[in-house]
Amino acid sequence: MAASMAKGQTRIINAAKEPEVVQLCAFLQAGGVEISGVGNGELLVQGTDRQALDFQDIEIIPDRIECGTYLCAAAITNSPLTLTHANAHHLEAVLAKLSEIGFNVDITENTPTTHTLTIHPATHKKAFSLTTTEYPGFPTDLQAQFMALATQCEGSSLIEERLFENRFMHVGELQRMGAQISLKGAMAQIQGVSELIGADVMATDLRASSALVLAALVAKGKSRVHRIYHLDRGYEALEDKMNTLGAHMKRLHEKP
Repeated sequence: MAASMAKGQTRIINAAKEPEVVQLCAFLQAGGVEISGVGNGELLVQGTDRQALDFQDIEIIPDRIECGTYLCAAAITNSPLTLTHANAHHLEAVLAKLSEIGFNVDITENTPTTHTLTIHPATHKKAFSLTTTEYPGFPTDLQAQFMALATQCEGSSLIEERLFENRFMHVGELQRMGAQISLKGAMAQIQGVSELIGADVMATDLRASSALVLAALVAKGKSRVHRIYHLDRGYEALEDKMNTLGAHMKRLHEKP
């Protein structure tokens, strides 16, 4: 965005390839900004006169991380679930991992960019290994949710976090609920199947908060997730959607 308003040409090296970045570039291009290399890791942006720009309304792409979180909710409870208005192309790494664990996901194309996804219960939830990498690899923003899922899989799962330091802060909170997790550097080993117990836990970041909610769905007893302002940064009315599916969730304090 800065390069779009700058004088002259800007070269962005090692640019992110995530769908959200690609759509932003497409939006800028449609408004009159010259950008080349979109989705290829190196962008060339020609600064544009503000007066020459003409932006039009767009429809934001489906949130792949929110979709992935709901798929994990279905997986951890081993329940069928249908998601509408998802983009299966953006979730290929996630869908592949769910298939490896033992889940079948039906994909129906609604439009070239939107799909309906139906996940079916698994006969056995098998342990798995994953490594977070840049898109189109497995997203770091679903690492915590899959760690919660790993507690309910048969055997020992391994999760390696390659993108961010301190992205395992949810481990201690999951352990408070009874999860058997050991850490060694950027590698976490999760032993399943763990019998989770409801507890008071603290969300340390956005995705950790959703992982704790997922763990609470299968834990015995009540769980309280504190600092849910993290949760509200990435999910709209999560408790309402979960309750629609049959969960029993209640927000104890109104949003500020």
